[in-house]
Amino acid sequence: MSKLSSSLLHWSGRILTITVWSSAFLFGLYILAFYAAALYQGDMQRWNGVLPRLYAPGAATATTGIGVHFAAGGIILILGSIQLLDSVRVRFPALHRWIGRLYVLACLLAAVGGLVFIAINGTIGGPVMSVGFALYGLLMGWAAVETYRHAVRRNIEQHRLWALRLYALAIGSWLYRMDYGFWVMFTNGLGHTRTFDGPFDQVMAFFFYIPNLLVVEVLGRTGTYRASSALKLLASGLLILATVFLGVGTYYFTLYYWGPAIVSWLGMA
Repeated sequence: MSKLSSSLLHWSGRILTITVWSSAFLFGLYILAFYAAALYQGDMQRWNGVLPRLYAPGAATATTGIGVHFAAGGIILILGSIQLLDSVRVRFPALHRWIGRLYVLACLLAAVGGLVFIAINGTIGGPVMSVGFALYGLLMGWAAVETYRHAVRRNIEQHRLWALRLYALAIGSWLYRMDYGFWVMFTNGLGHTRTFDGPFDQVMAFFFYIPNLLVVEVLGRTGTYRASSALKLLASGLLILATVFLGVGTYYFTLYYWGPAIVSWLGMA
């Protein structure tokens, strides 16, 4: 029973990881496709269709900041999904290091770009959203620096832990969209307002990244914990439910939003 529960937990974790990576990779392509296509076609107002007040004519510095943030964000989600693959890290260490440098640079650019936009323009949701998103940017910049610093010093365990924290932050933008999509689907947008200052919006200003970090911290500190078979089976069940949840969400998002934008972008290219 112990071997069965351990094996089930192992494979359910692997499948969830693959689902998260695949979904985040697709969302990264979508981010690049949507915002790059709008820029290429000179239709910058399209940015405001996703989140109002992203683009304002005449606000060149703020627009540049948020443009850098989104471009780097798309790169982060794609490269981050590659960086955590054992096959790449073990078989191609030089490639892992070079991708890592680009990844850290993209994370820093995303953090700085977002912070510049918030400092100049604020956010549509007001002070709570601005504080939540600014904290997110600061944490991402900190995690990027620490990930690189420990890699250079060959502190492998610390490097791995900080890299996981960085990835947990990197997928925050993906989770933000997923959470909103499911919330609107199941509750018809309860607590959400068009100006993103409702109760749900204010929770989401922090919820899209803080729980991710808590999961990493728990996993990093309980790696040697020997759970009972019953607890492993329960954990496996939760992981399977999360996989189904994210898989269904990814399917519909790709079918109706991400996929058409990616196909259109590839067609222009």
